[in-house]
Amino acid sequence: MTVRLEDHVREYLIDNRDEFIRISDFIFEHPEIRFLEHESAKFLAHECEKVGFEVERGVANIETAFVGTYGSGKPVIGFLGEYDALSGLGQVANESCQKPDGNDAGHGCGHNLLGTGAFAAACAVKDYLEKNNLPGTVKFFGCPAEEGGSGKTYMVREGVFEDLDFALTWHPNKVNSIMSLSSNANYQVYFKFEGVSSHAAASPHLGRSALDAVELMSSGVNYLREHVVPEARMHYAYTNTGGISPNVVQPVAEVLYLIRAPRVQQVDDIFKRVVKIAEGAALMTETKMTMKFDKACSNYIPNRALEEILFAALQDSLVEEPTEEEKAYAKQIWESLTPNEKDGYISSMASSGYVGDGSEFEGKYLADSIVDYHPSEKAMAGSTDVSDVSWVVPTAQVAIATGALGTPGHSWQMTAQGKSSFAHKGMLRAAESMAKAAIHVLENESSLEKVQAEFAAFRAKNPYTCPIPDDVQPTILKK
Repeated sequence: MTVRLEDHVREYLIDNRDEFIRISDFIFEHPEIRFLEHESAKFLAHECEKVGFEVERGVANIETAFVGTYGSGKPVIGFLGEYDALSGLGQVANESCQKPDGNDAGHGCGHNLLGTGAFAAACAVKDYLEKNNLPGTVKFFGCPAEEGGSGKTYMVREGVFEDLDFALTWHPNKVNSIMSLSSNANYQVYFKFEGVSSHAAASPHLGRSALDAVELMSSGVNYLREHVVPEARMHYAYTNTGGISPNVVQPVAEVLYLIRAPRVQQVDDIFKRVVKIAEGAALMTETKMTMKFDKACSNYIPNRALEEILFAALQDSLVEEPTEEEKAYAKQIWESLTPNEKDGYISSMASSGYVGDGSEFEGKYLADSIVDYHPSEKAMAGSTDVSDVSWVVPTAQVAIATGALGTPGHSWQMTAQGKSSFAHKGMLRAAESMAKAAIHVLENESSLEKVQAEFAAFRAKNPYTCPIPDDVQPTILKK
């Protein structure tokens, strides 16, 4: 008997709700940073096998990357899952004040929800194919190191996504919308300076300070900021200041730069100027400068035809009225925000495709509606390695409310809400939206043709080059 789409997906997710919550909570409780997601990747890959996916581990020569596959034939549908955490954001769940949980890392971007929601969508489509005896292939991609590692970009470089007909993913957010904007491309590069140590009082003239070189480089880059495109960003962190002894001329120092701009070529142009500044700093201090290219990602390419399908699926997905308990907790989170965070909460949602004035949120602390779809040629300030997937296969993303309005990304408040009932509901809404969109394309050949025609027209004029050089391998940070 044929199972109707409108009945199947929601019923499947309701029937398996507790299992998906269990998976999400396990990942939350085992926060791991980029390329060190051993527990999370192992657990999620095992869950794939339990429900009938054939799993290939260690894809793209990355230990914590995997692909789960079910079915055969066309179309080949991909769901992109993430499960990496952020350092410094360990936080007790369901608290309304900052309360570290003893972990250095925490899911301050909701990737425990993201990975599980994408997996749930893949499972729902798999079940639909099985029950209706339909051809088609479902692939769930376990993608590590979105935060600061560009795991998907490495996977794209190794051809992991090349057989897909289209890909879908989502991101935890404050509103329910289609992520219709492009994004900033970026490069991340280490600059290391080596000098000569000496006694800072008795013989400073014999020393050559690597820390001076790093500081001069930072000053030079700060002067550069006025002379690049306005959208560009140049972030930096001192990863080695040469020790803690001020009476020693520091012989080694290192700084990590993250350079962003709307297009890869713009990033590359700025990077070359930053390199010249670093070389100048080395000349001024008579130190030696070496670089290590860490990672990069391209700008995101929206596929409007696929976004329209995903938006229709989002509209058909249930947005439940928040409970009184959920509203009360969201109010507590809101009250924990700074005045500036409260004042800027509307503009902070622009990256999710929101263009309103916030009037529909007046008197509320949680989004309980769907934002209209507004395709835009603008770029959000942030970056994502989903971008490189979008260059090699038609891709669409949905943003789903999982936390209180105003919640900053990469914050303890985001981590605290990662196991809330509202977050779990949002995760399953994301799964429902993606699964329904995938099944629509699966059953409507003309829709797939339109999606692929748009993608082919773009690629015909825009060849893709992976922004990570072939000889660069993922940097595994020390625990």
